[in-house]
Amino acid sequence: MPRPRELAPLVRFERPFPGLARRLARAQTIWDLRELARKRTPRVAFDYTDGAADEEITLRRARQAFEDIEFRPAILRNVAETDTTTTVLGKPAALPFGIAPTGFTRMMRTEGEIAGARAAERAGIPFALSTMATTAIEDLAAATGPGARNWFQLYMWKDRERSLALVDRAARAGFDTLLVTVDVPVGGARLRDARNGMTVPPSITLGGALDALRKPRWWWDFLTTEPLAFASLDRWSGTVGQMLDAMFDPTVGFDDLVWLRERWPGRVVVKGVQTVADAKRLAGLGVDGIVLSNHGGRQLDRAPVPLQLLPAVRAEVGDDLEIHLDTGIMHGGDIVAALALGARFTLIGRAYLYGLMAGGEPGVDRAIEILRSQLIRTMKLLGVSAIEELGPAHVRLLDRARSG
Repeated sequence: MPRPRELAPLVRFERPFPGLARRLARAQTIWDLRELARKRTPRVAFDYTDGAADEEITLRRARQAFEDIEFRPAILRNVAETDTTTTVLGKPAALPFGIAPTGFTRMMRTEGEIAGARAAERAGIPFALSTMATTAIEDLAAATGPGARNWFQLYMWKDRERSLALVDRAARAGFDTLLVTVDVPVGGARLRDARNGMTVPPSITLGGALDALRKPRWWWDFLTTEPLAFASLDRWSGTVGQMLDAMFDPTVGFDDLVWLRERWPGRVVVKGVQTVADAKRLAGLGVDGIVLSNHGGRQLDRAPVPLQLLPAVRAEVGDDLEIHLDTGIMHGGDIVAALALGARFTLIGRAYLYGLMAGGEPGVDRAIEILRSQLIRTMKLLGVSAIEELGPAHVRLLDRARSG
């Protein structure tokens, strides 16, 4: 029979209802944060973050591409110390990823973009504010310190004067990089949003009211804090897709980038590049960088997968401009794979929002920490002690992941 004296040190009882800090500490992966976010967030907000366009094939393929990476570790390397710093657009970053621009962020959790920007500042990484943000440009700048690196993401509207006004406001507020998003001539078919009856701002349908009974803390927070408002428009009554179609300009061309380049005093990066030919043309226009992105699978379904496109783009443009990449990143190893295949930098969107929904600003800190620890562990296991050591020899795209 077991002796109680020997058994007692092995038994540890935890409180039955752990607090937020303990729940976040238990989350070991971004998928864990996603599950916690799903439990704490009403379906209309969670599905807006989690969903993609049409049948969501693009998003599944993007994540599958990362799963189909085979790492090639080198042995007997000194990896006692690991340097995760890099240089992005002429300035240092403590990690090779930043926070991507996301719209309607205070709908996910009322701390919204400010929580993300403060977490990014602590981590020493850039934060990108969306045109469709729910925090004003000036308010975000005021909420972060002098060490923060803020970028502004621009959609070109049919009303060009309003677009220029946003650009000028961001420049005055000290934002150093302009991300020009070019893959939204019209809104994608966000079917989850349509089925949920999502409007801007969110309205409470009968289904939403029933869902609210299961998420009372979110609704209490939403209804007792500042009303949801947008940094770049006064108000809108309708669906997200209708708003995109009404506002965004389908006539935007390459000449508009030249015009913006002359207007903006900082770096210009074009986000939404999906072909080698377009990457080559942008290199010739003199932009500072591109983001290989299919908008997180939220625009054209069956769009090219950025990770699969990356080697060909790198071979074509060489060192003429920086290549960044987003879409599908859920693990620090995904970031390592992108860097090894030729990306200078990566951006996380859903991974950050899952942390925000799971636990506000501490949840964003946890998401960044999870990715950081996974990144370091993967580098060490590959025998790599610094970001610049990563190269094509460390990865292989399995045949299933190759297109054509």
